[in-house]
Amino acid sequence: MSTVLMTGFEPFAGDQSNPSGDAVVRLAAAWTGPARLVTAILPVDFTRASALLIELVAANRPDVVIATGLAGGRDAITPERIAVNLRDARIPDNAGHQPVDTPSIPGAPLAYTSSLPVKAIAHDIAAGGIPASVSLSAGSFVCNDVFFTLAHLSANTPGLRAGFIHVPWDAESAPPGAASLPRADITRALEIAMRTTLTHTSDLDIPGGHLA
Repeated sequence: MSTVLMTGFEPFAGDQSNPSGDAVVRLAAAWTGPARLVTAILPVDFTRASALLIELVAANRPDVVIATGLAGGRDAITPERIAVNLRDARIPDNAGHQPVDTPSIPGAPLAYTSSLPVKAIAHDIAAGGIPASVSLSAGSFVCNDVFFTLAHLSANTPGLRAGFIHVPWDAESAPPGAASLPRADITRALEIAMRTTLTHTSDLDIPGGHLA
């Protein structure tokens, strides 16, 4: 049986909730397999988030890791394609850290691509009636930091596939005027992402780039 590790984040920047962490909790309660699902909520902390993720991978030896986080300005589910080796925080994390122009992992490559089938994931989520597209930037805050850590682990761990998916605000808790999707759709999208990853050993050969 395959093992999937899925993570979300705790609230940050004064928010009362984080739709990524909330969706992971809901999915864990509803998941019926066939894979074994392990879930965790990561701290929004440059130091602790990546360290905890490494511990979770070592303890559970997953075949697939899907980390998720909030992209508050987006209106769709966005599997991330590229992780960059950069910490450049516009705001402090929950522990008060605000690194500027420092690497996530000193000496590691400048960037990695996701080892998840990101085009297939976006395609299948959209086919389910939920807005989705492939993203080329996970930012430079803790989400990207976790994504880069995962990608580095994947590149150095045979058989491990790993990546990151950003979700928008859920409609039930979004700030006024913020783009959002229904809470149930975010949860269902993450379930689709897991099932697509488990059934696709390679990605779809379809366009997924951006003009600008």
